[in-house]
Amino acid sequence: MNLPFFIARRYLFSKRKKNFINIISILSMVGVAFSTAALIIVLSVFNGLEDLLRSLNNSFDPEIKIEAAVGKSFKTSDEFLSKIKKVEGVKLVTEVIEDYAYVHYRDANQIVTLKGVSDNFVEQERIPLESITQGKLRLKKGKVNYAIVGQGVSNTLTLAVEDPMFAMQIYYIKDVKASVTDPSRMYSKMNIVPGGVFSIIQYIDENYVLVPLDFAKDLLNYGNKRTSLEIKILEGENINAVQRRLQELLGDSFNVLNQEQQHKDLYRLLKMEKLFTFLSLTLLLGIGSINIFFSLMMLAIDKKKDISILAAMGADQRLIRNIFLAEGALIAFAGALVGLVLGGLFCWLQLSFGIISMGMETSITQGYPIKISWIDFVATLGVVSVITFLISSRPAVLASRFVSPQQL
Repeated sequence: MNLPFFIARRYLFSKRKKNFINIISILSMVGVAFSTAALIIVLSVFNGLEDLLRSLNNSFDPEIKIEAAVGKSFKTSDEFLSKIKKVEGVKLVTEVIEDYAYVHYRDANQIVTLKGVSDNFVEQERIPLESITQGKLRLKKGKVNYAIVGQGVSNTLTLAVEDPMFAMQIYYIKDVKASVTDPSRMYSKMNIVPGGVFSIIQYIDENYVLVPLDFAKDLLNYGNKRTSLEIKILEGENINAVQRRLQELLGDSFNVLNQEQQHKDLYRLLKMEKLFTFLSLTLLLGIGSINIFFSLMMLAIDKKKDISILAAMGADQRLIRNIFLAEGALIAFAGALVGLVLGGLFCWLQLSFGIISMGMETSITQGYPIKISWIDFVATLGVVSVITFLISSRPAVLASRFVSPQQL
C-alpha cells in the first residue's frame, strides 16, 4: 500500500479517539458532498432543458434551412430549385415566404408571423397529427385556401375553425413612397379560412400562421422571391454531409443551416447560463472545501510529534508533504463520491417519478426535465481535484517544515 495514503487513512479513520479535528474533517466531507450533489443536479437540469428545447424546436424546424447570406429574400427559378433537388440526400424542398402581417378576426386583432409554404410542406411531417388540437392539417381543399394557426393565435382571436362565414382578414403593410396619401395603397389585404390549429411550443403557438405559398406570394407581392428553402433529407442520410454538399453548390451567397444553427443564439445563451452556473457552484464547492484547509492546518500542528518520529525513522519533507496532501484528497474525494451518488440518485428519481414538478398546469412536461451526462461527473471530479490540491498545498508545506535539518 502507498505509505502516504496508509498514514493519511489512519489519521482520518482512526477509531482510537474522536477529537475536534475529526469533527471538522467530517463536516468538510458533508460540505463537499452536498456541493457536489447540487452541481450534478443543476447541470443535469440544464442538460434536460436543452434536450427538451431541441426536441420541441426540431419538431417544427426543417432539417436543413437555406437562406440568403445578405438580405431577407432571394430569387428562385425552376432551374435553381432543380439543382437543389438533385443534390445527393435531398428528399423534399419546400419553398417559404415568411414575414410579419396584421390579422383581424371579428373584433380581435394580432400581429403574427405569416409563413407561406409550398404544397409539400405537410409531407415534411414537421407538425405531428397529435399536435393538431382543432380542425385538420391541410393548406388547400380544391381551390379553397386554409390557414393552419398556432394555438396562442387561435386563443387571442377566438377562432371558429372551418367556419366559412368568418374568414381571417390578413393585412400587409407595403413599402410605399412617402408621397402616397391614399390609405388603400399603403397595404394589401386578403381573406383566408382558418382550417386547423396546432400546439407545439409556446413562442411558435403564439406567433405563427401557416398559409399556402401562392396566398402569401399574392398578399406580400414577393413574386419569384423566397425568404428560405426548407430541406428534408432522405432517411439514413447524414445531415452534415448533405449540408456540406448544398453549401458547396450554393456558395457564399447562401447560408445552409442545420437545426442547431437555426437557433444558435438560443443554444449559445443556454450554454453560457450553464457555464456561469457551473462556475458559481464551483465557487460554492471551494467555499465548502475551506474546512479541509483548517482541518489540515490543525492536524499538522496536532501531529508535530508524529512528524518528528517519522523524520527520525527516515521520512523526508516530501513524504510528510504527501501524507497531508493524501489526507486532503481522502476528505475531498470521499465527500465528492458521496455527492456524486446522491446527485445521480436524485436525477434517477426525477427521471423515473418526476418528484419535483414544474408547478404549472400548462407546462409541456410535468416534472423538471433531467438528462444525466457522464461529462458532468468527470468535470465535477476534475474541479474537486484542482480545489483539493490548492486547499491542501499550504498545510502540507507547513507540516513538512516541522522536519528539522538535523533529523534529515
